[in-house]
Amino acid sequence: MGLREHNFRPDFNKNDHDIAEEFYLPAMRSSVRYDRISGYFGSTIYILAWSTLQEFVTNGGKMRIICSPCISDADKEAMTEGYSAKNDSIIQESLSKELNQLFALDSLSKPARALAGLIAEGILDIKIAVPKSGMEADLERLFHDKVGIFTDEQGDAVGFRGSMNETFQGLSDGGNLESIDVFPSWVDSRDSFRVQSASEYFERLWNESECHVFVYKFPEALRRKLIEKSNGYDWKILSSEISTSISLAKKWSPNKRNASRSPRPHQLEALENWVKHNRVGILEHATGSGKTFTAICAIRDALDRGKSVLVLVPSKELLCQWKTEIENSIQDMHVSYLLCGDGFNSWKDNNTLQLWTRPSDTLKKITIAIIDTACNDQFVHSVVSGNHLLLVADEVHRIGSPARQNILNINAKERLGLSATPIRSGDPKGTYAIFTYFGGIVPPVFSLEDAIKSNVLTKYYYHPLQVHLSPDEQKHWQSLTKQINKMIAMYGKPGQSVGSIISAHPRLQMKILERARVVKQAENKISLAVRVVKQYYDPGQRWIIYCDNQAQLGSVLSALLCHGYDAYEYHSDMDGDRTETLKYFGLNGGILVSIRCLDEGVDIPSTTHALILASSKNPREFIQRRGRILRKFPGKHFAQLYDAIVVPDRLYNDNSGSIVEAELSRAIQFGEWAENPSCVSDLRIIARRYGINYQKFKDGGIEDDDETESE
Repeated sequence: MGLREHNFRPDFNKNDHDIAEEFYLPAMRSSVRYDRISGYFGSTIYILAWSTLQEFVTNGGKMRIICSPCISDADKEAMTEGYSAKNDSIIQESLSKELNQLFALDSLSKPARALAGLIAEGILDIKIAVPKSGMEADLERLFHDKVGIFTDEQGDAVGFRGSMNETFQGLSDGGNLESIDVFPSWVDSRDSFRVQSASEYFERLWNESECHVFVYKFPEALRRKLIEKSNGYDWKILSSEISTSISLAKKWSPNKRNASRSPRPHQLEALENWVKHNRVGILEHATGSGKTFTAICAIRDALDRGKSVLVLVPSKELLCQWKTEIENSIQDMHVSYLLCGDGFNSWKDNNTLQLWTRPSDTLKKITIAIIDTACNDQFVHSVVSGNHLLLVADEVHRIGSPARQNILNINAKERLGLSATPIRSGDPKGTYAIFTYFGGIVPPVFSLEDAIKSNVLTKYYYHPLQVHLSPDEQKHWQSLTKQINKMIAMYGKPGQSVGSIISAHPRLQMKILERARVVKQAENKISLAVRVVKQYYDPGQRWIIYCDNQAQLGSVLSALLCHGYDAYEYHSDMDGDRTETLKYFGLNGGILVSIRCLDEGVDIPSTTHALILASSKNPREFIQRRGRILRKFPGKHFAQLYDAIVVPDRLYNDNSGSIVEAELSRAIQFGEWAENPSCVSDLRIIARRYGINYQKFKDGGIEDDDETESE
């Protein structure tokens, strides 16, 4: 079937058309040559997304791609007119970096090896183009618009030009082809001229005869490197595996019409395993790795199967945020929502919650409730349990506290828990209750380290900064420690672990929390905050300073304002508009002084710096705080994390180091994955100074349920 037999539209846009199904795939299926002016070299791997690639090759198809390296403005200025050894070095270095990045990422290494196989077999040829400074606007636009030309055996051709924002999420037949103009050679003289003009320009570039552009053959050294990478791999098998992944992404995409976002490999694997596990389980995925989107994919699947959905969220900030996320993700289906908590009380009246959670053959219904609302008896008894119900719990670890375990009496057939850290440290009973109800962890676990390595989160630098307790604070700490040790001795039984003693006695837990606050609220943290800001803050940056309570927040905020800094508060009881505060912060930068509200779920991806004053032994808190500043954002290449490490008063002579032990249980985890290895050395020095075994405290921590959210 030739190109002429297709009745292509003159233009396509993503909102109204399936560009892949209606144009790209049939054009490739009918062609024997594909010439393309692409974007950056790295984007060439996305030609492998198309399911018709093997048909194209079977037809004898050949591809020629002209793309650009990712070079800096300084390197572009340094490039001389014409060819030179200097130019070759700049091009090769840039392409080598892109190649290394492709093969380093698990998600892209398979497409990269398939690309190498196509090059090795002579199916694909690549040349590198660098537009000269001051080149004509039309030529600049031609590179930006990424022109392509399909040609069939009869010599008919169809060209297209448009925005093709190809990303990893666009690796699908319905991927991110936003809009294109199409011009066949056989329709009329105008379109025929456009195809001929584009073809002639491509040939001039390919033949390196276009005076406005530097064009280079693909460096031989890199070609050999690619061919080496393809050894032992069959590009056809790799292509089939990629197509299978694409089909899964299409299956699970929450928006079935031209989805702009598809689940990543770790999300697809988790969703498939969740189904195999009878649609029950917990996703242990790092902050920023897309837990919410994964859950929305499962929610869309449930709605398609006629299920009712109940989503439980930890805070009022997330109540509306979840609704917005679902609305933005599921745009091709009408969904009705019921919000519960934070003043949304209609669920209590006229059996509303019962009506919303019961089965329905026609309505698509989602109930979203704050956990502290959902755990009361009226709510639990009003939910219509059964096989028709999917229950999704965000930050599922919270449900393990004694006051919230009432939620586990809701008998939903399908259950999905979400948390970066679902195991409740020091609370085996709470952990057991959660895991029994939700059915354990669904593989794969996607850790913070995995997210950083996969480029899902931003790399970071870690800066531990020592803060000394005052003499009075030191005395208070020692007094509380004596009381705690006495209570442990009094409550404990032979052979019983300290952790089990603590978990069984609320009075002991409260005493431990009281002692922890001595460190969290150390008075010298205020002067440290001012000193760090003075030394490192530049106007326009976006900083978050985490505080323990409103008193500490007020002291830090007042001190910063007195020194003339653009600082403002963010917490649940603030007088101003929290949403507007976050908008201002995102647009203008400054220093956001916060307490607990930012620990779970509130997204401020533009944040580049964080200073943690509210130290904690709860691993969840410090993992989530780190995740807050590691979210990706345009132009954000690294994040900077400053951490106040509390150490004993200088005059303190007891070398037990119990204060430092608590601090290192957090700080060591921060330092292990940072980009500056020297920070780990600093922590080891602190450990040695106080006689502490560094390795012993790498995985320390204790659950802290002193984290209430108002309804």
